[in-house]
Amino acid sequence: MIQTNGKKIFAELQADAEALYVNCGYLMRYAVGFAPEDGAVVIDKDGVTLYTDARYIEAAEKLFQGTEVTPTLWKGKTKKDILGGYKTLAISFQETSYAEFLQLNEIGVTLVDADARLATLMEKKNDWELSRIAKACEIAEDAFNALLPQIKEGMTETEVAALLEYTMRKMGAQGLSFETIVAFGAHAAVPHHETGDTKLRFGDEILIDFGCKVDGYCSDITRTFLFGDDGKHEDFKVAYQHVLRAHELAQEKIMSGMTGKQADAIARDYLKEHGYGELFTHSLGHGIGLNVHEKPAVSPKSDKVLEDAMVFSDEPGVYKAGEYGIRIEDTVTLKDGKVKSFMSKTDKNLIIL
Repeated sequence: MIQTNGKKIFAELQADAEALYVNCGYLMRYAVGFAPEDGAVVIDKDGVTLYTDARYIEAAEKLFQGTEVTPTLWKGKTKKDILGGYKTLAISFQETSYAEFLQLNEIGVTLVDADARLATLMEKKNDWELSRIAKACEIAEDAFNALLPQIKEGMTETEVAALLEYTMRKMGAQGLSFETIVAFGAHAAVPHHETGDTKLRFGDEILIDFGCKVDGYCSDITRTFLFGDDGKHEDFKVAYQHVLRAHELAQEKIMSGMTGKQADAIARDYLKEHGYGELFTHSLGHGIGLNVHEKPAVSPKSDKVLEDAMVFSDEPGVYKAGEYGIRIEDTVTLKDGKVKSFMSKTDKNLIIL
């Protein structure tokens, strides 16, 4: 069943503008649940119109039969034809190119920035959205568990990433949340290492940060483990247990009503207390939805109040340059005031293959 948010969006924006116009993929998907290439959505008091071309019109007409959305062909229509009747038009300033901004200005309509209101709407997920995120998380975990016994010495980071991505696709993922990060050995000390051709050796640590999409909604998960134990990882093992405890404490203690800053401090203060404060170099978490990085921020600078139905990551990390990096990440939400993780199928205790 298709999920549309047109009426909800217009109710939020009608005080600012007569209509909303969006043409970037994730905003179209949020508005109508469908994002054709070279398409656009217009929402006003009369309803929701999806403009597309002949490649998508037949599918769109079937998809939106009986819904609030009216699919319409672009052909023969200019932006002035479809938008020239409005005095005020809400758009995403962030997602509008300068060239298109100039085109819209030439129509003579007053442009209003919709980004803040759209971001606020998208922060809290409804049950359908939560179910899509849950499915994306399930696929990611199942794919990871299927990957582990297939990892062999001599494989490259790229080969491991490709195998994981193929497995997620095979299990029903419709795309990747972001480019998969696979880091062997000291490469894991770079939080966003660029996956490459380094070959796996016995005794290497492995860090994998990955996720997939279902109906446009993302999962995000990181697991760190060892490929064999060469007896040279005592510092790593101690640090791992502290990162795991910081991760667990965040899930135990974060509550609705806290600010992002307060939530971040739960893990950060624990790691600082145990001597790892300067090695935790990023925020505890970020919002997850149609984008893998969106609001709310769970960071030392965030005064945003966390509420039920928000979705974000819990990902403390420790990075010792030239030696090792550890990150343990779940996608989580808030329900009844407490953290509920979408991740339950993978073992977060240190795995040694």
